[in-house]
Amino acid sequence: MSQARIGNHTIGDGAHCFITFEVGPTHNGLTSALELVRQAGAAGADAVKFQIIDADRLVADRQQLFSYEVLLDRISGKRETVREPLYEILKRRELKPEEWRQVRAAADAANLAFCATVSFLEDLELLTALGAHSVKIASSDINHLPLIRAAARTGMNVQIDTGNATLGEVEAAVGAIVAEGNDNIVIHQCPSGYPAHLPSIQLRMIPTLKRMFPFPAAFSDHTPGWEMDIAAVAVGADLVEKTITLDRCTRSVEHMFSLEGDELAAFVHAIRNLETALGEPRRRFSAEERHKRQATRRSIFLVRDKHTGERIEEADLDFRRPGYGIPPTELDRVIGLQVARDLSAGTMLSWTDVCT
Repeated sequence: MSQARIGNHTIGDGAHCFITFEVGPTHNGLTSALELVRQAGAAGADAVKFQIIDADRLVADRQQLFSYEVLLDRISGKRETVREPLYEILKRRELKPEEWRQVRAAADAANLAFCATVSFLEDLELLTALGAHSVKIASSDINHLPLIRAAARTGMNVQIDTGNATLGEVEAAVGAIVAEGNDNIVIHQCPSGYPAHLPSIQLRMIPTLKRMFPFPAAFSDHTPGWEMDIAAVAVGADLVEKTITLDRCTRSVEHMFSLEGDELAAFVHAIRNLETALGEPRRRFSAEERHKRQATRRSIFLVRDKHTGERIEEADLDFRRPGYGIPPTELDRVIGLQVARDLSAGTMLSWTDVCT
């Protein structure tokens, strides 16, 4: 079976879809981070994910610009494209070590697994000290094999994003993790773009990843709403990751396609409803279906009176609802049989009515 573990949760074959709410790019400090963790737990999510960032070290060119869209109006959906130094964007995501400890404690209090994307080896040390349940490798680091190997050696579950990666690069990253003795892996189909546009989403890559690798496949969503998440689960995603925010109109990257407020619980509810509706890959009838099956099908009925010992002819019969009597499939068997007692027109035939 293709399975992984994150905290006390099993991900993959036979398990519910694991729901992660991403908070890393949408908090603006400790207060909002803690509130988003609380909301994620209240909504019934399984995990929260953050990003451990050291912008001063990570971004060499402080003037490197990054483009993204912001939402100007919820009613009209009007948007604006913004270009901003990547350094400034990442700087907003930083937290201090003591603040990370508070966030980790908040995740425990909300009964959520705690995950984070890392950029440097020191980030792995912090995650280990925090007792994190999973470490994630960003799409941009799919070829950073030294970091990937170090993440594998922590023994934690390792999630890898695959946006803009070739399948060869994905194979190399997965191989590096396995070579370190860690087979607790989740592979994400992660479309690029903020927001991602439909041609880049490629949900059919999810079953491809599941065929290629003996590990669960996930979907990291960068689109507004949750249509793509529902579709991802329908094609086999074992985990979905969705960004959440306190205000979708915040002028910063990823807010405009994030969930807010009551949408968090509605999102979880929609995923769980879909799982129920998907059912199993074999036919099983619920009690309601079994009842309706008989109630809406037909039985063989008499259309004229018959006396004891008379033989039944085809002209004596009709097919009517409900289906609690002899079914139409038995017509050939019924024709020519004798009735066991006097029967009136309109009788639904049962096997006790005929001499077999």
